[in-house]
Amino acid sequence: MPTTHSIISLLSRLWQHISPRRRGQFGMLLILMICASFAEILSIGAVLPFLAVLTAPERIFQLPAAQQFIRAAGIANASQLLLPLTITFGIAAIISGAMRLLLLWASTRLSFATGADLSISIYRRTLYQPYAIHIARNSSTVINGISGKANGVITSIIVPSLTLISSGIMLIAILIALLSLNPVIALAAFGGFGLIYAGIIKLTKNQQLINSKCIARESTQVIKSLQEGLGGIRDVLIDGSQAAYCQIYRNADILLRKAQGNNSFIGGSPRFGIEALGMMLIALLAYALARQPDGIAKAIPVLGALALGAQRLLPVLQGAYSSWSSIQGGQVSLHDTLELLDQPLPNFVGEPPTKPLPFQQQINLNHLSFRYAQQTPWVIKDLDLKISKGSSIGFIGATGSGKSTLLDIVMGLLTPTEGTLEIDNQPVTISNHRAWQAHIAHVPQAIFLADSTIEENIAFGVPKSKINPDRVKQAARQAQIADIIETWPKKYQTYVGERGIRLSGGQRQRIGIARALYKQADVIIFDEATSALDNETEESVMQAIESLSEDLTVLLIAHRLTTLKNCIQIVELVNGEIKRIGSYEDIISNKCEKGRFYTLSPLVSDNIIYLPESGRLIT
Repeated sequence: MPTTHSIISLLSRLWQHISPRRRGQFGMLLILMICASFAEILSIGAVLPFLAVLTAPERIFQLPAAQQFIRAAGIANASQLLLPLTITFGIAAIISGAMRLLLLWASTRLSFATGADLSISIYRRTLYQPYAIHIARNSSTVINGISGKANGVITSIIVPSLTLISSGIMLIAILIALLSLNPVIALAAFGGFGLIYAGIIKLTKNQQLINSKCIARESTQVIKSLQEGLGGIRDVLIDGSQAAYCQIYRNADILLRKAQGNNSFIGGSPRFGIEALGMMLIALLAYALARQPDGIAKAIPVLGALALGAQRLLPVLQGAYSSWSSIQGGQVSLHDTLELLDQPLPNFVGEPPTKPLPFQQQINLNHLSFRYAQQTPWVIKDLDLKISKGSSIGFIGATGSGKSTLLDIVMGLLTPTEGTLEIDNQPVTISNHRAWQAHIAHVPQAIFLADSTIEENIAFGVPKSKINPDRVKQAARQAQIADIIETWPKKYQTYVGERGIRLSGGQRQRIGIARALYKQADVIIFDEATSALDNETEESVMQAIESLSEDLTVLLIAHRLTTLKNCIQIVELVNGEIKRIGSYEDIISNKCEKGRFYTLSPLVSDNIIYLPESGRLIT
């Protein structure tokens, strides 16, 4: 369970993620806090002489310390002190208020600017994480961390931390001012209020931690329920399952709001009792001072200064307590945010684009095995395969046979658990996988389309100012969709809607193919990418792709065998192992048998022997 020490360590970790520029701004803010504290002392200190002049001006006139000011101002009698001291008190109050307003503006602005830095850093680090990490966690956790919990760090951690520091400096300044008036009373009031708040902190600490865990957990659940309900809106409407999704959302949101409300109550409630105690304390002091000789004249300035001090002291104490309470309530969300901020960045971040890895001969998969975790079964088992440049290779197999995982490894998205992926006999590693990925374009079955124009979706990831319109049109023609696009009123500036909702499935897939062709890669990987196309369109698209270049390597996954009829070779996978390899004719006539010789492409001079017992290819 987190403790005070863990909160300090969390804040220390957070500080490490704040940029040097922001740290300098926090240093300047600290100086501003100190200046505001001096202004606070000035405003409280000006009360005593002001009230003294109102009640007994002759006493101020006779003070040795005031004689120099009186002579310099040419004041002849005590009544003339009233106007200068009134002006002085007013100026002190204005300066104090202005400093507090400036401090509020600076701290709020700096807090939210720092929150933006943290949110951007989380998003940046998340985008650079390996594919294996992305598929291992729910996107709701990341989205909530970037949008919700990063914002929570601003309101629950950064702003309260600055308020706590500012309140601490203010409390010291106010205490110094009150000690100069009456040390005993000042220490009694300060100590009494402090002990009350310390007791409240101790009593509510565990409940705030429980609330903090609930807020962190249920805020993610709220995002998850929204994503699932809105993401599957067609099925929700067809099935009439709105009530079920509303209930899921309600269960999470009610718990979230309840925990937030509890923390808000714990943070704000003590002030009302403390204010009542403060009024009682001033009343008792007034009674005690009034019973002394010359009590009324002597008591009014002291009570006025103490009343103003209390008026400043109690809100500052309450602000310090409320800030500490907020930090306690947000510590679990802060921990989750720091986990995202601590995600490592790869070495190539910030470096210029890498030079593509030389690829002139073949892709080698040597004794390749893969599984997602130590406890999970093998998805790929000791697989050997050679794919020559310029080949057109198809992959078939039942769901779960390892086809998509194999191609994810070829694309450098997943790292083999055992064995190697080699390009022209050079192993693909973490250090050079970006250089290999420069060759690759990927067309998945489910095409992601941004809610932007056709042109921006074809040139996906390219800044709008750098898009080549001619290249976009050429890619659209090759993907057999240009004729449709050019009949629309806005043509390539047509918006596709969220996730391409305004387009048909076939149109979305052809835009995905055009996106791959726009990249002008020399290795194109189709993962069920033509499943939504009719046979005629599919054949036209594949012919257009095959006519691009003799050096273009095409790898296709398909459940529909006719999709692969133009492939040089077809590889069938079963349970992560190669069952057979052959041409389209061999596969459909089931002629791939033990002992047969097959070549994966005309560019491979040596024959390949496939041995079903071992699942190995021997050259």
